[in-house]
Amino acid sequence: MNFIKYLDENLEKIFVVILLGTASVIIGIQVFMRYVLESSLSWSEEIARYMFVWLTYIGISYGVKADRHIKVDAAMYLFPKKFRKYVSIIGDILFFAFAAIIVVNSIGTSASIFKSGQSSPAVGIPMGILYLAPLFGFAMVCLRLVQSIIRQLKSDDEESMKGDEI
Repeated sequence: MNFIKYLDENLEKIFVVILLGTASVIIGIQVFMRYVLESSLSWSEEIARYMFVWLTYIGISYGVKADRHIKVDAAMYLFPKKFRKYVSIIGDILFFAFAAIIVVNSIGTSASIFKSGQSSPAVGIPMGILYLAPLFGFAMVCLRLVQSIIRQLKSDDEESMKGDEI
């Protein structure tokens, strides 16, 4: 149970640190190879690009978890305090609907790419792995939004608005 709680609290952080750190090292090695040794790695740019794609989608989930995404906070303050929590929940529900649509469409796209057998040009990894990034990222967004909605419903009005600042 402690492991599951640890993953719940840190899954996105773990992925972000690994992906960003590895991509940075790969890019650093490529720069060294190109400008110091005057030789280039054929695979480094492609791998780093794919890591940044995954990093972007996982970062969306992390932003939702940390309640740090850009919102129209000014509009929130047009409502009385007792309604702000519900306006925030409605926003999360709308975001959930969008994320769910992305997940559903990503399933078909990923399956199609895997069936086609398409692979990346330099490394030869299945392109379906790259197309799993939006599926995984937005599935995590859906999970984090459900957690956020539950947290807001259980909390007092002021506590649920922890990410809002003016």
